[in-house]
Amino acid sequence: MVRLRFSLELAYQIGEWPCDFIFNVQAAHTPCQRILNERLSITQPVPCTHYTDVSGNRFMRLRAERGALTVRYEATVDIRHYVDQPDQLMELPIAQLPAEVLPFLYPSRYCESDALHVFAAREFGALPKGYSRVLAIQRWVRSRMTFKSGVSNPNTSALNSIQQGAGVCRDFAHLMIAMCRAVNIPARFTSGIDYGADPALGPTDFHAYVEVFLSHRWYLFDPSGTAIPMGFVRFGSGRDAADVSFATIFGGLQSFVPVLHIEAIADPAQGLDMPRHRPEALSTDAGFGSAV
Repeated sequence: MVRLRFSLELAYQIGEWPCDFIFNVQAAHTPCQRILNERLSITQPVPCTHYTDVSGNRFMRLRAERGALTVRYEATVDIRHYVDQPDQLMELPIAQLPAEVLPFLYPSRYCESDALHVFAAREFGALPKGYSRVLAIQRWVRSRMTFKSGVSNPNTSALNSIQQGAGVCRDFAHLMIAMCRAVNIPARFTSGIDYGADPALGPTDFHAYVEVFLSHRWYLFDPSGTAIPMGFVRFGSGRDAADVSFATIFGGLQSFVPVLHIEAIADPAQGLDMPRHRPEALSTDAGFGSAV
């Protein structure tokens, strides 16, 4: 089990007219991710609405008035990963997939799997099905993409990323998801914060990674290769970034660079490990028809 303590701060300057926000910056409640403590605050005295969607993602909605707005959130979470052997994980026939998983086979706004079907079938269609094929897709994405800030934007899709050959974790995730779906492997976009990223990449930031459905469970993949999957804290999961953006904004404003911090708390006596790279398949999902 790993214990991670983190904080984040989002700052904005609202213009003349009020601005509406939907935030997704709170740690998700999952069978494997337990929130020990958390605190959320905003600097404007405005009402907030909290709700959880059908995927378990936690959102906060508010309307901010003219002036400064700062959102702060901090939490400590324990994550107990489900660990499996990769060679035991198989792709399920579509007829056997749970109904809740089927939407993650379809193309979406940033993952145009339908447009990539012929290409993906040629590249990956003849490979043995299962975890190894998903790893092959991940390796292909890493070989085609260079991690580089400033070359993509919030409108960049998987097709755009193939053409550009560079981007950030969000772009790597969209491309891997699109390729998986193009060969009928359910894949979803997951957002959060991560521990263990290379300091050379800059200050701690939000992180996007991929979960692929194999043998009745969602398993973690990091196509950007910039982080340690054991150090992922889940905020939300959806079809692509449009479903789980950390902030969706309606109105005019000036935004400032988010400030994030994360640390791992190791205590062998309590069974708390440091996040590390592992050869096994990892999941933070309860699975279908099984318990963690």
